[in-house]
Amino acid sequence: MTQVETDQKASFLLDAYRRMSFIRSFESTALSLTKGDNALIAGSAHFCAGQEAVPVGALAALGSDDQVVATYRGHGWALESGIGARELLAELCHKAEGINGGRAGSALVMAPHKRFLGENSIVGAGLPIACGAALASASAGANRVVVVSFGDGATSQGAVHEALVFAASRQLPVIFICENNGWSEMTSTSSIVKVPRLARRAIGYGMLGVTVDGSDPEAVRSQVADAAARARAGEGPSLIECLVPRLWGHYNRDIEHYRPPADRSLAKTRDPLAAARARLLELGQISAGELDAIDAEAASRMEVLAAEVRQLAAPDAKTATAHVVGEAVVSRTDAARTGASTGAGTEMTYIQAVNRALRRELEDRPEVLVFGEDVGHAGGIFGASRDLQKEFGAERVFDTPIAESAILGGAVGAAMCGKRPVVEIMWADFMLVALDQLINQAANVRYLTRGRLSVPMVVRTQQGATPGSCAQHAQCLETLLAHIPGLRVGLPSCAEDAYAMLRAAVADEDPCVIIESRALYQSKGIVDLDAPLQHVGGARLRADGKDILLAGWGSIVPVLMGAAALLRERGIEASVLDLRWLAPLDEGAIEKALKHCGGRIVVAHEANLTGGFGGEIVARLIERCGPSQVRFRRVASPNIRMPASPALQAAVLPDASRIADAACELVDAGVTA
Repeated sequence: MTQVETDQKASFLLDAYRRMSFIRSFESTALSLTKGDNALIAGSAHFCAGQEAVPVGALAALGSDDQVVATYRGHGWALESGIGARELLAELCHKAEGINGGRAGSALVMAPHKRFLGENSIVGAGLPIACGAALASASAGANRVVVVSFGDGATSQGAVHEALVFAASRQLPVIFICENNGWSEMTSTSSIVKVPRLARRAIGYGMLGVTVDGSDPEAVRSQVADAAARARAGEGPSLIECLVPRLWGHYNRDIEHYRPPADRSLAKTRDPLAAARARLLELGQISAGELDAIDAEAASRMEVLAAEVRQLAAPDAKTATAHVVGEAVVSRTDAARTGASTGAGTEMTYIQAVNRALRRELEDRPEVLVFGEDVGHAGGIFGASRDLQKEFGAERVFDTPIAESAILGGAVGAAMCGKRPVVEIMWADFMLVALDQLINQAANVRYLTRGRLSVPMVVRTQQGATPGSCAQHAQCLETLLAHIPGLRVGLPSCAEDAYAMLRAAVADEDPCVIIESRALYQSKGIVDLDAPLQHVGGARLRADGKDILLAGWGSIVPVLMGAAALLRERGIEASVLDLRWLAPLDEGAIEKALKHCGGRIVVAHEANLTGGFGGEIVARLIERCGPSQVRFRRVASPNIRMPASPALQAAVLPDASRIADAACELVDAGVTA
């Protein structure tokens, strides 16, 4: 080694030592703040002691635009990404000046504006998001790479496998970094995983995998630099396994009763700070005293920061409900995009209307991406995206692996990085295997970032029973989704709304789930393709009567119209209100229609009765109008699994006759009273 090389090596290693020492001091200070009766940090916290060389080495190899997704043990990654120690410590201590205003705590810190897309307290969930961020980068031609860290325990998660498959299939510029400390929380990884090196799994995904000493920042830097160069050259993702020691417990109160003393002792011999110190002394360019001074300076700095943070104010309690979702409006830019409507429309089927909406959004917004299983080449199993790949190219309309977590997580990451993905989940039932990405990820971003960032993604899916559909292809899940703060949920009941509501969802700044009706896909209607763009939300009165209100959404609306016709034959005039969106719910329209109908309402839905959204509507009406002002019936499927037999389905699904009978009961009761 030449003197120049020696000097360069020593310079990098000294800088790395300084950074690692500070991270260790940060973690040590934070750990101390979790203890005692007046602990500043409430709850559990996970620290990266022993793993400092990985973020220090990795970030040294990357550019300032490259992005980071971290595991929940991610304080070191956050600091190296550029989050200030004061705002990070304040966040851990739940202070108003924390990087997330006290909303994230220790394990969910997020600062996309500083290239730190976030920690993730759901094991393995960050990998699909990293794929989405890389997808956005590749789509924009940004030559940016995304690095995502995860633990060895995470490699058993399905989402991790899906992300690796997805990244390999599209040659995404992602660097997967496994920080292997030998422990899957409190279980030794060797007792679970029967391969000696996790990096060998990369072969199965068709990507390069390497194992490196994660206590050596120089070795990490070298491998990450090589992986980044491959990614920027279009050669796709890499998997880097960094072998690291776990110096502390799994979390702050972990007494490690399960851990053999010999394992703890061995970990101490692999301490990256001790190794760097020994190497620096060997190179002879710094003394032990000078290294001690670096450690002392880091400790002193943290002592001052801790004292400052202790005095900071807690978040204003009045802000706790802010930034769940944005305002539902049409932006001026979107309003300007709307063409001049003649008021005339074109007859088309419901599914054709979906296709036209996707085409229109792909034309109007270069940031729109459309992807999902069979969505590209085949045009979707129901034809929703037919011919769109031919028209807009395979970079914007494409097929994915059969991997719902990767699809939804990819949409989350892409939306966080400037795209407007519209993804298809073929059946609503399939969404259940990947709800984490919607509920734990997409719905949290606006809230955690206090409105600085949102996730403008759309999930299209379809649901409900049709003859022959089994219990895994027939469920109605709108209530489950509408329960989640941060999500928009809409259910079009006709071709006109299939077009308008999908376009409204794409324009919205928050994650939207559009639940279509497979049963209505071939129904026809008149669609005004140049109608003004709508905002999300808003019910529609489909029939105007004074005797009773029939309310529902999605596939039940045509049934309600049939019930209204039956009631008319019996001399009862019914209003039919199509709620369209359950989140946001147009409570004002429901109340107005209810009062017009003398306080009588039948709420009907295809979903089963217990926990159905009909109960929520009735409860809200009673709260708004008073118990004496609301007389109601709920008509729904019974609390059973949906059978495939058409005869059995007909016996349980709400039909016009059942709804009309329920309405008659209410009207007759009013007459009797």
